Amino acid sequence: MAIRCFRGDILMIEGLLQPAHLLIILVVALFIFGPKKLPELGQGLGKGIRSFKESMRAVTEDSEKVETPTAARTETPKEDPESPKV
Repeated sequence: MAIRCFRGDILMIEGLLQPAHLLIILVVALFIFGPKKLPELGQGLGKGIRSFKESMRAVTEDSEKVETPTAARTETPKEDPESPKV
């Protein structure tokens, strides 16, 4: 899958999350944050994703619960006595 930029360049996105790439990212994160901090970061990320999902679910449930207003009564328009009839 290739995506074109506004300049016409091609950005290569295919194969971005291959296992070797993920392993390299994990090793770099391990070096940066250390073995003690990494589980805490993962736990925080999981809680954040869970909270986001719950809030999105609440928003969709709230929008479904909103009752649609009942259809307004349709009245036939009153004829204006001064307007000419055709």
